[in-house]
Amino acid sequence: MTAWKQIAETLGTDYEVHAFDWPGYGQPSRPSVSRLSYSPKDYAKVLKAYIETAGVERSNLVIYASDIGGLPALLLAIEEPTVARKIIVGDFAPFNRPQYMYENLQNLKAEPTATPTRTFMNKTSDEILQNVHRRGLRPEPQYELPPELQADMKDCWTREGVSSADALASYYSHFTRDEDYLEANLHRLKTPVKVIWGDSDIYIKPEMGKEFAERTHSEFELLTGIGHFPHLQDPARTIEEVRAAFAD
Repeated sequence: MTAWKQIAETLGTDYEVHAFDWPGYGQPSRPSVSRLSYSPKDYAKVLKAYIETAGVERSNLVIYASDIGGLPALLLAIEEPTVARKIIVGDFAPFNRPQYMYENLQNLKAEPTATPTRTFMNKTSDEILQNVHRRGLRPEPQYELPPELQADMKDCWTREGVSSADALASYYSHFTRDEDYLEANLHRLKTPVKVIWGDSDIYIKPEMGKEFAERTHSEFELLTGIGHFPHLQDPARTIEEVRAAFAD
């Protein structure tokens, strides 16, 4: 949640802002996989429960969901088209297109590569946290994460015996199933969607976003010089996107 602090504080002067960490990341509890699969479909249930518990007015709700949050938001929208006024998604994998994905992410989708990849990620967590946001960027647009965010990511890597890599691996073990479900049910997606993507994203290539936008007749915007985390690299742009969504 620390990743959204600056954006939330700025938008909070004009809007009611909600931000939360998915289970497996940050401060939330981390149930065993027998209770929570950490799958996109389970995260969609978490999002629905949050909206209902917080009493958010759906007709005025704009959801900004990137990375692992993109697919859960869309899965919820398929089941509940009035879940939000608009959904902004980007830098995620809506369809099963391994050719558009970073090799380590491809490897997490199935055995025999999934378990060794998860083990490697847990062993190299310090390097991942230091460089995950830099990969794919030329020297000029390189940026540093706020110290508070870096400390939060490190301190919360493992909680209750479950690491963020464990949660990600569990998410990816169900990924193909949930991607296929979304693709088979695209005709049910009625919630307005905008797709934004960093042109330098090496984790999920922009071609993935272009295909999704074309097939859903959604607006697509490619961000020059931006990597996988637009909200971290250029938070002002993210703020503009959210404001524009309310102006539509």
